Amino acid sequence: QEAARKLGFAASHTMRIAQQLYEDGAITYMRTDGVQMDGSAISAARLAISDRYSGHYLPERPRHYSTKAKNAQEAHEAIRPTSAMRTPDEMKGYLSADQLKLYDLIWKRAIACQMQHATIDQVAVDFAAGEGNLLRATGSTIADPGFMRVYREDMDDAKPEDSDDRILPAMEEGDRVLLKALRTDQHFTEPPPRYTEASLVRALEEYGIGRPSTYASIISTLQNREYVEMDRRRFRPTDIGTVVGKFLAEHFTTYVDYDFTARLEDELDAVSRGEEDWVPLLHKFWEPFISQVESKGDVSRDEVAGARELGTDPKSGKPVSVRMGRYGPFVQIGTREDEDKPQFASLRAGQRMDTIELPEALELFKLPRDLGETDEGEPLSVNIGRFGPYVRYGSKFASLGKEDDPYTVTRERALELVAEKKVADANRLIKDFPELGIQVLRGRYGPYITDKKKNAKIPKDREPESLTAEECAQLIAEAPEKKGRGRSAAKKADGEAAKTAPTKKAPAKKVAPKKAPAKKTVANKSAAKKPVAKKAAPNKTSTKKG
Repeated sequence: QEAARKLGFAASHTMRIAQQLYEDGAITYMRTDGVQMDGSAISAARLAISDRYSGHYLPERPRHYSTKAKNAQEAHEAIRPTSAMRTPDEMKGYLSADQLKLYDLIWKRAIACQMQHATIDQVAVDFAAGEGNLLRATGSTIADPGFMRVYREDMDDAKPEDSDDRILPAMEEGDRVLLKALRTDQHFTEPPPRYTEASLVRALEEYGIGRPSTYASIISTLQNREYVEMDRRRFRPTDIGTVVGKFLAEHFTTYVDYDFTARLEDELDAVSRGEEDWVPLLHKFWEPFISQVESKGDVSRDEVAGARELGTDPKSGKPVSVRMGRYGPFVQIGTREDEDKPQFASLRAGQRMDTIELPEALELFKLPRDLGETDEGEPLSVNIGRFGPYVRYGSKFASLGKEDDPYTVTRERALELVAEKKVADANRLIKDFPELGIQVLRGRYGPYITDKKKNAKIPKDREPESLTAEECAQLIAEAPEKKGRGRSAAKKADGEAAKTAPTKKAPAKKVAPKKAPAKKTVANKSAAKKPVAKKAAPNKTSTKKG
């Protein structure tokens, strides 16, 4: 959380850097939720405080902490430097920039937790401004910085102008101040702010969801599946994320309930401690869950997401609506009941289902744009596909650059992209056998043979340039079929198996039970340890009237 607030690090980046520091022996194990420190580490921290700061900052007795987080396992001690005497300055020559930033944060937190409390006075200062006018400022003054001499924890969504915790300068009664300006502010009730990475991790911790070892992967999954997007360092749900959330809330209510997740984490902790048998626990979870999954297989996207009517297309007179599809939101002109097939267009980046209006929607149907022909006479057009905007020339495609807008890109720019793609393809091509539809190409993992349906490895004792058409055809014939991806491929495979061998339907039922072992990942999750977030020592406060 602090790495996100202070350093702007994503959770996954923080864990990656922490792993490097751990492997280099600079810090202790980082996937922990423990806040306790080993006695020798406490002694080393106290010695470092005594050496670097005055004895005033060293409390009489060592400080010991216990966590308040739900489901805390505390199997490991807190994240700390392996040696408190190894200061960040001494580590500069051994660590990268990001490693040093994170090490500096960890070192300061470890040292600060063994220092004296800070003494902060809560202050209200009254100012006499002319006859009968009284102005008041409230806030804090630091009487004794204590641990804040080394480290001060940040807060999410803090608003200094509205906070009683803002720091005021030291003042005495009778001091004169200059009134520079008067400002009136209007305040409105606002919804809770959207989560940052730090506040989301804190919420997961408070609700008892996940473990320190899984926080980064939870956030990465949300982003990789495009359920959320970052907007000014805050998570904003995408249209897909909104629909998925609605679907889960309506059809899998039990499984998205905070108490269910926290309760399951508790049970998995009991398994990790040897207090509960994992097999009955998985059966108790899996059997009703898979039954629920199978019963919801026919729920349509339209049923979950619904369609938002935008108006009527002035050209055709057909209704225009925005809907959620398999690959994201799209605009549709017409309905499935029409004689003519409906027209479809994907929403552009930044457009949302709940805010797009009819003029913007109709603008999307200007694609594909015809740009004429290439110099070789190939038809040239621009469009947006599943993987983004592209130029089509003949039967081939070239992606548009990040700065290229498919609605405004010129023919000249499109030809540049086509030329670049042709050069890249030429460099990739080793041999071509057009009569067989087979090519030998340079790939990410080395040369290979392909006929667009199957890929074949090249024998280690053969040079790609020396392969003949007959050899390539034989290698393709011997190559295994490409494996499909995802649930649709599995369904297709099941369907084909059912068609070719109808008498073997019973064994096909084994598919569902096979998934049960996959839930071992859940068990593994529970056994993972939480990353530590040592809390700074509580502030000692007093109130002083100025």
